[in-house]
Amino acid sequence: MRRTITTALIIITAALQSLAAQTPPYGPGERVTYQIKYGMVGSGLATLEMKEGFYQGKPIWHAVVTGQTTGFADALYRVRDTYESYIDPETDLPVFSIRNIQEGRYRMYNEVGFDHALRTDSTLVFSDLTGSHTGPQGLLDIVSCFYWFRKYYLAEADSLIPGDTFRMMTWFADELYPIVLRYMGTETVKTRKGKIRCHRFHPVTEVGRVFKTEEDMVMWFTADENFLPVKLRFDIFVGSFHVDMTSYEGLRAPLKYIDQ
Repeated sequence: MRRTITTALIIITAALQSLAAQTPPYGPGERVTYQIKYGMVGSGLATLEMKEGFYQGKPIWHAVVTGQTTGFADALYRVRDTYESYIDPETDLPVFSIRNIQEGRYRMYNEVGFDHALRTDSTLVFSDLTGSHTGPQGLLDIVSCFYWFRKYYLAEADSLIPGDTFRMMTWFADELYPIVLRYMGTETVKTRKGKIRCHRFHPVTEVGRVFKTEEDMVMWFTADENFLPVKLRFDIFVGSFHVDMTSYEGLRAPLKYIDQ
C-alpha cells in the first residue's frame, strides 16, 4: 500500500511539473486594448497588460486590467476601474491583488494577499477590508484566472468538445466566486485588422439579477499559440455590451489572420 501511494504521488508530481514547465501563451510586455460600446451613447476603453515587477522583494508578473468611460458616457457617469494581480511566475498563482473602483461618486479600494504555501490543502487569504479567510488550494483572483485559463485549459484546445466546461475558483469582492466557462466550438471573428479563427466560450452567468439566461455572455479567444481574448459580448436586461480588440503588442507569436 505504501509503495502504491508513493508511486501515485510521483506520477502526480511529475504531471504537475510538466504543466508548470509549459511555455505560457503570454508574458511580460503583452498589452491589448479594447473598445467598449453600449447602446447609442455608451463607450469606453479597456486595457489588458502584463508587466514584470516585484512583490516583497521577489520577482513577479504584474497583470493589470483597466476600464474607463469615454466621450458622452464619461460626462454622464465617469468610470475609472483598475484590477491588478501580482502573479508568481513559477506557480501562476496570485500572491497579491488590488481592486480599485471609481464609478460616479462611488469609491471602493481593496487589497488582498494570498498564501498558497503555509497549508497544503488550502489557500490563506487576507483582505484589508474583511480580514482573514480560508479558501481552496490553488485559489485565483479575477484577473489571474484568465491567464491560468489561457495556459492550462486552452493549451488543450485541439481536444475540446463543444459542451465541455471548465471551473476555476476565484476570490472576488471578498468572497469565493466560481468562474465556469462552457466551450461552444470555433468561429471566425472579424477584427479591425482581419478575420481570426477563435474558440468560443460562454461564461455561465447568474440568472435573475442582471442576466436573463446562463448564456448571455460570450468570449472569443484566438485559436493559435496566443489564445488571446479578442472579443466579449454580454446581454443584460437593459441592453448589450460589445468589447472588441483594437490594438495589441508584445504577443508571444504573430496573430494568424484568415485573409492574409
